[in-house]
Amino acid sequence: MPIVARDIPVFREVAGGSAFYFTGEAPGDLASSLKTWLGLYHERRHPGTDQLHWLTWQESAEQIKKFLFRENILCRQLLVDVSELVQKDAKSGIQRVVRSILSEWLNHPPAGYRVEPVYATEDQEYRYARRFTHRFLNSPDETLPDEPVACAQGDIFFGLDFQPHVVFAQRTFYQALRRQGVRVQFAVYDLLSVMLPQHFPAWATDEFARWLEVVAESDGAVCISRTVANELACWLKENESTRHASLKIDWFHLGADVEHSVPTTGLPDDAKQVLDQLNARLSFLIISTLEPRKGHHQVLEAFEQLWQSGMDVNLVIVGKQGWLVEQMVKKIRLHPELDRRLFWLDGISDEYLEKVYAASTCLIAASEGEGFGLFLIEAARHGLPIIARDLPVFREVAGNHAFYYNGSEPQSLANALWRWIELYRQGEAPKSEGMPRLTWEQSAGQLLKAVLE
Repeated sequence: MPIVARDIPVFREVAGGSAFYFTGEAPGDLASSLKTWLGLYHERRHPGTDQLHWLTWQESAEQIKKFLFRENILCRQLLVDVSELVQKDAKSGIQRVVRSILSEWLNHPPAGYRVEPVYATEDQEYRYARRFTHRFLNSPDETLPDEPVACAQGDIFFGLDFQPHVVFAQRTFYQALRRQGVRVQFAVYDLLSVMLPQHFPAWATDEFARWLEVVAESDGAVCISRTVANELACWLKENESTRHASLKIDWFHLGADVEHSVPTTGLPDDAKQVLDQLNARLSFLIISTLEPRKGHHQVLEAFEQLWQSGMDVNLVIVGKQGWLVEQMVKKIRLHPELDRRLFWLDGISDEYLEKVYAASTCLIAASEGEGFGLFLIEAARHGLPIIARDLPVFREVAGNHAFYYNGSEPQSLANALWRWIELYRQGEAPKSEGMPRLTWEQSAGQLLKAVLE
């Protein structure tokens, strides 16, 4: 059938040279064009439609499918699990890592990916954390729905946060993702509860072991140090039946610039008084949740020996109460030196911690096991000297920029403290300023490279 069409771009696009076109808005314009077309028609010189290209609905649907697939490939999803942070900021080392990495990824998403924070509970499916994300980026919008996650081939799921009970409960979800062509990977912060079970409640060790089973059947594990990566490889070798053949193990290092970690703020009323007391004498700082493996018992008894021998120094403990330390907590709260030369700063903000770092003389890393030791590089950023237990992971992070000691008895640490103080007064104690360290931007980049490769 011949076509007479108004001369507009879309008709030209569809009909090309297979239509007779007219212009003008008045009825006479169309009448004149029709008269011309009729003359051409009677002479068999009017444009024919036999060369007009058209699609079947099947072909049209195929075009749409190809377009949608291409768009999906060009902007895939990087689903970032923040199930703990959505509920609360526990102000732990892991939560600082989660805040810092998430901030960098949201503000500098990888090319071809849309970063989507997600969360789940033990009995609720994964959802997009839209409301949380807007609050996190300081643009709250409570009207946004947290819809169920929808995935496609080529997406990536990365378990950045740490909620082992949720991960185990969502095990079938991860398996379904992998069948869809979604890569599933997890951050591994340490293996301490299965390597040092005597320092953890039995339920925590069992829960962590179940979490490791889920990690082992995923596509990848990215550890926060080379030491943890080696420990994970050894654990998997000993538990080979649970490991998926495609599991890739990688590692990265953490950042140190607190100002880019979405820091918490706020100072208590007595902050100035405490800081003045710390500045008044040599102050030794230990930063970690009170747990059996962290070495608080050894540190406190070593300082009691120093105080008894006449050494006038401060011990500053920063960290909240953990598990299996009830007697230790009772001893601190009833200690005669509390708030005189012994200070326990429980659950303080990053803003206050920065000031405590600045007022302290030396950091003590007495833990019997760590995944990284974020406090080491934070201390180095402040130029704070470090006394550290001689652990492989501390050697990996601090190298020759720390003073190391061995032994689990209070006397061994007390001797190390006497020796360090002597070296410090002579200007010969190891300095932390030259310790290699990353910004959170660099750390997030390292992690992203491991996740995407």
